[in-house]
Amino acid sequence: MGNYTLEELNATNIVAANNLTTKPGQEEFMVPPSYAIADAIPEPATTWFRVALDGTRVIAFVRANFNPDSIHDEFKSCLWRINVDAAYQGKGVGKFLVDSVIAEAKARGNQHLNVLWERGDAGPEEFFHHVGFADVGSTAYGEVIGEIKF
Repeated sequence: MGNYTLEELNATNIVAANNLTTKPGQEEFMVPPSYAIADAIPEPATTWFRVALDGTRVIAFVRANFNPDSIHDEFKSCLWRINVDAAYQGKGVGKFLVDSVIAEAKARGNQHLNVLWERGDAGPEEFFHHVGFADVGSTAYGEVIGEIKF
């Protein structure tokens, strides 16, 4: 695992975040960070955007949402997006990002973190299970709801 750092998503690093590469088959599970920002417009005060850096190089993007007033428990503390550049997958970056989101969730008084994903051959299910998420349900659209308690 490298010596990775986090930085808020901003005008200086968003182009690099949008240009993160994927491995073949992952495209259908990824959304560019700029789309994630547009998606967050209804809840800007509760959305947490960060990029991971290796030195000065942007290597990943993560979006979480912390909304204690959500009517859905799984959305009160939720990892929404995680994109790791193909060259950095398998090098601990995803785990670093999940641990960073967990630290933020704890700092906000949460006792769990949820994530939603679609099943598929190149999808993120294996990764989420590997870092400790357990399946706890599914959405009306068939996405898996995973949870990690702390």
